[in-house]
Amino acid sequence: MALEWTQVQKQRLKELHASKEQLNLVFESHADRDRAFQQQERLLVNQAKKKLSEFREVQRRPSLCELESKLVEALTEKGFVQVITPTIISKASLAKMSITDDHPLFSQVFWLDKKRCLRPMLAPNLYTLWKDLVRLWSKPIRIFEIGTCYRKESQGAYHLNEFTMLNVTELGLPENKRHQWLEDIASLVMDTAGITDYRLVTKSSNVYGDTLDVIKGFELGSGAMGPHVLDENWGIIDPWAGFGFGLERLLMAREGTQNVQSIGRSLSYLNGVRLNI
Repeated sequence: MALEWTQVQKQRLKELHASKEQLNLVFESHADRDRAFQQQERLLVNQAKKKLSEFREVQRRPSLCELESKLVEALTEKGFVQVITPTIISKASLAKMSITDDHPLFSQVFWLDKKRCLRPMLAPNLYTLWKDLVRLWSKPIRIFEIGTCYRKESQGAYHLNEFTMLNVTELGLPENKRHQWLEDIASLVMDTAGITDYRLVTKSSNVYGDTLDVIKGFELGSGAMGPHVLDENWGIIDPWAGFGFGLERLLMAREGTQNVQSIGRSLSYLNGVRLNI
């Protein structure tokens, strides 16, 4: 009878970024399994220590920060303007996004009081900027933001309570060019992140309706187009397109890691390396 890793052993190997092949090993006896675990753990710990040394001596910036810098450079070179907006937003702003008390996302929001919360998405603030910039700038208006968002997510392999979003938007582009715009932005971001072999899939979301999603085993980003039913809440009448990406998920896909927890902001990991080694 073939034996697999115990749950404790498998969890430890996942923390150390064991490969799928390592995680799927089977054994003829408990002794063989325990001996193999010690060998694999020692190997992975040595690899982790080497990565920490390289981070200290060579890289010196977290991969998350490096990716953000590369994306800013790539997008500004294409004529997009970077903006930064508040992390604390109003309940009224969420309501304009259709996120009211009965919406599935409402229970995932971190509320500070009855009227304010930590933003679960960047879109409400970008809509607000659109409303003013459409008076001040000629169209098309190309803006993007990279910022932290917060949700009470299930702490699974692909979810974080605190994560980094990139939202790229263009307001006032011709309707017949919106879909191509989404494909072009997906290509730009994936190339910048160093990710290949992804798929573009049409899906439906609770907020944006039909979306164009970037998939590589799991969702990396989601694009939407307007006019949209939400636009009138913000006084927006021009056609638009926008794409949102999770930076931690982009890194997870590129590095082939098993758990997004190791990529994000953490006191247990440093640049993807588990510290209890």
